[in-house]
Amino acid sequence: MADQTHVLFVEDDDVIREATQLALERDGFAVTAMPDGLSGLEAFRADRPDIALLDVMVPGLDGVSLCRRIRDESTVPVIMLSARADSIDVVLGLEAGADDYVTKPFDGAVLVARIRAVLRRFGHAGRDDRADDAGSAATGGVLAFGDLEIDTEGMEVRRGGQPVALTPTEMRLLLEFSSAPGTVLSRDKLLERVWDYGWGGDTRVVDVHVQRLRQKIGQDRIETVRGFGYKLKA
Repeated sequence: MADQTHVLFVEDDDVIREATQLALERDGFAVTAMPDGLSGLEAFRADRPDIALLDVMVPGLDGVSLCRRIRDESTVPVIMLSARADSIDVVLGLEAGADDYVTKPFDGAVLVARIRAVLRRFGHAGRDDRADDAGSAATGGVLAFGDLEIDTEGMEVRRGGQPVALTPTEMRLLLEFSSAPGTVLSRDKLLERVWDYGWGGDTRVVDVHVQRLRQKIGQDRIETVRGFGYKLKA
């Protein structure tokens, strides 16, 4: 298991859980599958997986609450599984700290592609070369926007001199904004650059992550340009 990507999969439907586990294992993943949220939390703490797949509607401790508990302890990537694309559960899961979501029923190949996309982005959450061209006050690898400082080499963020804890997805989102301050970035462009979507995706993922990022770096730091997207105030 040491050389394999370890997936924690929490799903209460026996058929879906077993079939998905087999499909993921065929693609080379090591999978720990649990039927409820409480056992999923125990497995997470015991095994420290590389990524967690959480169904929203699981007994004991629902997927959203489980995601929140995981996020309190770790920045490990989390993908929520929801039976309804238009469900409020999707937004709740993202607000709880999930990095992405997949709607059920899903194709196994699509799920694997989304997992690999999330893992690529977490494995490459380091410095984006575009940050070199940012038109901000910069000293070495540190970009400064008012009281916000972004160390693009050390991957650290400070606001008013105090450290700001960001997930890798939030960090990549901030790096995209800081690479082009004052430039409007569309939701589709952010989906492509941050979430590695080579296809259309749900822009709610972007909106919720921008909301979470604002809460950490300042509500007025990222401006909404209605009908176009978002931009970082230079």
